[in-house]
Amino acid sequence: MTQATETHTSRSTAATFTGLKCKECGSEYEAKAIHVCENCFGPLEVAYDYAQIRRTVTRESIQAGPNSIWRYRSFLPVDSESPIDVGTGMTPLLQANRLARRLGIKRLFIKNDAVNMPTLSFKDRVVSVALTRARELGFSTVSCASTGNLANSTAAIAAHAGLDCCVFIPSDLEAGKVLGTLIYSPTVMAVHGNYDQVNRLCSEVANTHGWGFVNINLRPYYSEGSKTLGYEVAEQLGWQLPDHIVAPLASGSLFTKIYKGFQEFVKVGLVDEKPVRFSGAQAEGCSPIAKAFEEGRDFIQPVKPNTIAKSIAIGNPADGVYALDIARKTNGNIESVNDQEIIEGIKLLAETEGIFTETAGGTTIAVLKSWSKRANQPR
Repeated sequence: MTQATETHTSRSTAATFTGLKCKECGSEYEAKAIHVCENCFGPLEVAYDYAQIRRTVTRESIQAGPNSIWRYRSFLPVDSESPIDVGTGMTPLLQANRLARRLGIKRLFIKNDAVNMPTLSFKDRVVSVALTRARELGFSTVSCASTGNLANSTAAIAAHAGLDCCVFIPSDLEAGKVLGTLIYSPTVMAVHGNYDQVNRLCSEVANTHGWGFVNINLRPYYSEGSKTLGYEVAEQLGWQLPDHIVAPLASGSLFTKIYKGFQEFVKVGLVDEKPVRFSGAQAEGCSPIAKAFEEGRDFIQPVKPNTIAKSIAIGNPADGVYALDIARKTNGNIESVNDQEIIEGIKLLAETEGIFTETAGGTTIAVLKSWSKRANQPR
């Protein structure tokens, strides 16, 4: 594999992002392959020209776009007029009437990213954006640290884009997840350790080899892809925001980016503002955010993962404190469930709605079940 050299291309006139900004101290940076503030070591986030977006984007212009995440291109950090489009996004928002009746919930929708393209995971959203930006920045080799789904997606979309790919995974990953990556013929590095240890190793490799790591030096761009799930929900609900979002928590990035996406749609006038509760679900065997929420802490204490829910088993979540803040200020909740409850959650969703999801989905359904059980208890 060749070492990539970052290059800079001329900005497209359609590009709406203005650079990177530290979420902690507000320091501003060029839109390069960096993810940590040099002044305070806070995380960097993409900044946009919302006035430009408001002038040029309408509901009609979005609906006239491709049937993929790229209908929201104006809200994503890419220059290219031809982003990597493998049909990712616009997954079904299903009204789950049978599950709602079982749980005693009045109205419930399931956003089914288990049918996402090309690898049946919401990770296809973030990788499509990250690899488009990686190509713009001149990387020819892309990589990631992964518990399975991200490796699958990175390998698949890199193959489509003609990029070299090397992924790093824990050595005890499920065989099915490993096969789902190997089929695309990337270089796979199995590391003896959990995800957090794999991620630390990858941070060193990224600095040494100059590769584009989607969840390290490309993380500010990668994480923006999660916003598209929130955009789709708002559009599929008839251009309105939901009352309550319940999502699985791993790093906390999906949770925080759905929130950002809703805020952006309000800011540019695509939807009306309304309060939306944000609640999160974790597995007991890896629940650092849920424990901090329960104990009223504003910091995350890292844990060593021990759960079947490997796809969300991140013991030191990068966006954990931001997820805590969002849950609290929106009157939401963050809770954890055990492995047996996760299995029951998978089965419950399958038998009521015909959706067979993995452990992250089972965790979310199990938390919903726990809440509904308490709510329906006699007072």
